[in-house]
Amino acid sequence: MKLRNLSPLSLAIFAALTTSVNAEETKTTAKQDAFEKIEVTARKRTESLFESPTAITSIGANLIDKANMSNLEDIGKYVPNLNITRYGVGNSAHASVFIRGIGLQDHVITTDPGVGVYLDGVYLGRQMGSNLSLPNVERVEVLRGPQGTLYGRNTLGGAVNVITKQPGDEGILTTTAKVGSRGRIAGDIYFNNALTDDLSMSASASYKQRDGVGTAVNLANPEKEIGEEQEFSGRVAFKYQATSDLAFTFSLDGVDNESGQSPYTIELTAPLDPNDENNGDFPLLTPDLIPVNPDDLGTTVAGIESTSYSGWGTSFAADWAINDTYSSKFISSYRTSEYEGGLDDDASALNLSEFPEQGGADQYSFEVQLNATYDNMDFVSGLYFFNEDGFTRSEDFVFSPYNTPDSFGFFEINQETNSYAAYFNASYDLTDDLSVGGGLRYSKDKKEANAIFPSFAERKYVSADFDAVTWDINASYQLSNNMNVYGQVQKGYQTGGFPPRPFGGPDQFSSFDETKAINYEIGLKGQVHENVSMMLAVFVTDYTDLALPFSDPTSGGGFVTIVENAGQSKAQGIELETTVAITDDFTIRSAVGYLDSEISEVAAGVQGIGKGDSPALTPRWTVMIAPSYFMDLNNGGTLAFNANYSYRSEMQGQSVFNYSETIDSRELVGFNISYTNPYGDMEVTLYGENVLNEVYDVGRLQQTGFVGVMRSNDRSEFGLKFKKDFEL
Repeated sequence: MKLRNLSPLSLAIFAALTTSVNAEETKTTAKQDAFEKIEVTARKRTESLFESPTAITSIGANLIDKANMSNLEDIGKYVPNLNITRYGVGNSAHASVFIRGIGLQDHVITTDPGVGVYLDGVYLGRQMGSNLSLPNVERVEVLRGPQGTLYGRNTLGGAVNVITKQPGDEGILTTTAKVGSRGRIAGDIYFNNALTDDLSMSASASYKQRDGVGTAVNLANPEKEIGEEQEFSGRVAFKYQATSDLAFTFSLDGVDNESGQSPYTIELTAPLDPNDENNGDFPLLTPDLIPVNPDDLGTTVAGIESTSYSGWGTSFAADWAINDTYSSKFISSYRTSEYEGGLDDDASALNLSEFPEQGGADQYSFEVQLNATYDNMDFVSGLYFFNEDGFTRSEDFVFSPYNTPDSFGFFEINQETNSYAAYFNASYDLTDDLSVGGGLRYSKDKKEANAIFPSFAERKYVSADFDAVTWDINASYQLSNNMNVYGQVQKGYQTGGFPPRPFGGPDQFSSFDETKAINYEIGLKGQVHENVSMMLAVFVTDYTDLALPFSDPTSGGGFVTIVENAGQSKAQGIELETTVAITDDFTIRSAVGYLDSEISEVAAGVQGIGKGDSPALTPRWTVMIAPSYFMDLNNGGTLAFNANYSYRSEMQGQSVFNYSETIDSRELVGFNISYTNPYGDMEVTLYGENVLNEVYDVGRLQQTGFVGVMRSNDRSEFGLKFKKDFEL
């Protein structure tokens, strides 16, 4: 029987019925050392998590598995002051990442995220496609606060690094199968082995599907259920060790997602008054036309209930240890993606406001680094180039207050971006206990865009240049062998751009300025007791020319999206992460974030926002608690009990015109009960996700006469997971 001819589920069954080779040699303990030394590469150098002078959370593969994290959105439930949500045309591949009150909810090609997402060091330029699935990921690192020196543009709130398992000498084949309620079926395969003395390979393939939570009730033969999931993804990587000092790594990954629209409904703003410019754009719309079940969709537009996303990417990296002091690294990447989606804004059988949408983007980037490590000093330096060319298009969209047949339209936006940067970052040990560091980066962005909308007489072409010098300084002091205190000041930069939906006319399609931020932070990290580790950060961040995209219900249609540099805002807060070993077998991991963020000054002419208003999608409190208990059995096996709790307090759906946009707080609870056999190469798990079936809003946008509400899709789910390792 050839393994390559088997499906993921068949491989899992084959694994269950086959005795692995050298099982005794692969035996591992199920107990985890809660205080193992964690190394991170978030600052483009390998260093201890506790010694890095910045706020970083590292989530390893074990926690990803035990907390049932399946995509990037799930990561947002377990990191302080991190909130990952989605809205973009109902497509589940979309991820809006907010850190410390900074992020972006939109997805159109002219919008840039406020938090950078990276895959093995490669920047992902689009929010659409950033909700990465997480099979066979080594760890996810979340950096909080502006990362203007090492990461540059569009990391104003922070950066998220997804780091995959790299090719190595270990010969292993891992198969995983998952079956659960709501029609859940999933399977993963991971392979890693040395092909020759110098060449190693890793490969993974993943499939997942789940039934939906609602129905398009007015479609005779809907293509998908609302909230349905179906995705294939895969990755292959090769590492060639040309010499002891020179290594080349090549990777290729791809994804194909065909899912149902995310659950979406509307809430009418009462009283409905067609004579009020802020209320009643659709006088034909009445509450009885909205489906009683808010997970159902009342549209009559075939195809809008389904979404798709596909993409692939390749990267090439060369690592050269020039000598004992200097090293160099080169990273190049090409990625392409496309999607389809859409929203029936009125969510009813009336053809009042439907926006089917397509989009795509191609990007390539190059980065070359020269790094050095001396006895008392190290530095990282580099040159960077990024190009992106993409589009957003809607054919035959409908905006018809009175359900008239001549209201079909077309719009399209195209944009090309070229970004250049040079950076230098260094750290110097003044004594054995005291280190100081700093960095400097110059970034320049050139954007060219064109658009055509029904209100345009002809296609409009625009261009704009943006640049910034960003920097950081830091100092850290080792209080003892296990504790470090640090302080830092960082300056960050988010590029300016063009508004995504200038339906009001060509004058609206003009550039807005970049946003800049300075962050002041002190922190304490380390093992405060032999049974307690802690990471504490206290910060204040000032933002200037804060760019706020919002749906403007006063501009002749709620679908008009304006971007304004609203003035200044300020965020201040505390983040505390702890791991406590109650006993050798019982540990509790927790994370608490508190954030006080508000608009501190409002620029002249800005409407719909006032001093003291809160930025969008920014909960004041974020809490995570994850206890783990292990029990050794007489046969040599292990039982592991893991639970997880996640809380996000209420927040605003958008920063301006937020008449009815408060998103209520939510609490999520999950568990894993796992049995690992005596050899440590097989695991069976009973799992539960969102066991209380908490249904919550993930986005609320004020429209004209109603509020568009995107609802959660991570409903209660219970099932079994099976994992088997084979030594090759």
